[in-house]
Amino acid sequence: MINFENLEDARMLAQAIVNTIHDPLLVLDKRFHVLAASRSFYETFKVNAEDTYGQLLYTLGDGQWDIPALRLLLETIIPAQTAMNGFEVEYDFPGLGQRIMLLNARQVVYGEGSGTTILLAFTDISARRAIEREKDLLHERTEELLRQKGVLLQEMQHRVANSLQIIASILLLKARAVTSEETRRDLQDAHQRVMSVAEVQRHLHVTGGIDQIEVGSYLSTLCSSLGSSMTGESQPIEIKVSAEIGRIGSDQAVSLGLIVTELVINAIKYAFPALNPEASIVVSYDVNGSNWKLVVSDNGVGKETVPDAKSGGGLGTAIVQALVKQLDAQIETVSDATGTAVSITHATFSARLPEAA
Repeated sequence: MINFENLEDARMLAQAIVNTIHDPLLVLDKRFHVLAASRSFYETFKVNAEDTYGQLLYTLGDGQWDIPALRLLLETIIPAQTAMNGFEVEYDFPGLGQRIMLLNARQVVYGEGSGTTILLAFTDISARRAIEREKDLLHERTEELLRQKGVLLQEMQHRVANSLQIIASILLLKARAVTSEETRRDLQDAHQRVMSVAEVQRHLHVTGGIDQIEVGSYLSTLCSSLGSSMTGESQPIEIKVSAEIGRIGSDQAVSLGLIVTELVINAIKYAFPALNPEASIVVSYDVNGSNWKLVVSDNGVGKETVPDAKSGGGLGTAIVQALVKQLDAQIETVSDATGTAVSITHATFSARLPEAA
């Protein structure tokens, strides 16, 4: 403890401590007269000691410090709570202009009969609040731009889906009108390819424009469409989908959908030349992190027993090979008298999903 020889030494030390504080600081008596002010107070608010020392706080600067929020803090909150930190005030402060200040106040109670003083500190947070407001405004603008982008994306997807449906309908009408069986098959194949892309667009529209497709739902809907349009009572073929839960980007979904379309169409055309009540095609999708494996298998007669199956390089084969390359994957075909399985693999791991019996 420091022992002072006289009161003046103590006062000088107290003033020195006040002057070292970075933020503006006032020392007030219990009636809110200024007992001391820090150097930063004079510099910040551009006032001098002669017009400040001993003056009632509310009369400083021709009454410009008579701020309702400041009165509330000093006359109501401090007597009840002794201290208050972070009391925010926005005001046109004298000599400083419009500012946002954090007021920190503390009541110091001395021994019996010695009275009390109030320490009042000001922290200018105007710049900080301006930055926060700019950030909030930028966030709101970003959210609005994203919302507008989402609306435009949905509108574009809706228009694309409608256009694809129109193209598919025209192809189907042309297929019914032509007399050449080969041309009819080609038009039907083209129709199914367009429909596989349209299905991606439909999924995007249903999910609110999010550029992600749920694989199982997408492949199930696609294969259901293929089955209803390309199989009939003369040769019923069950098309089953077994896919793990997961999402993929719409661009990848388009490629996978086209691959499945080509392979399923090929199996429907060539795997069951004779009536087979147990005819089955299985589309499986297995995923492990970034690795995945797509398998389209059937329990048909196998390619070796169907000389005209165009396994050597028709349009469908060329489409599949190009899409597999685009997906940075590998293709493998296994075919014998018990059926055919075509595997499209991105990386290498053992598939856990069943193939057709």
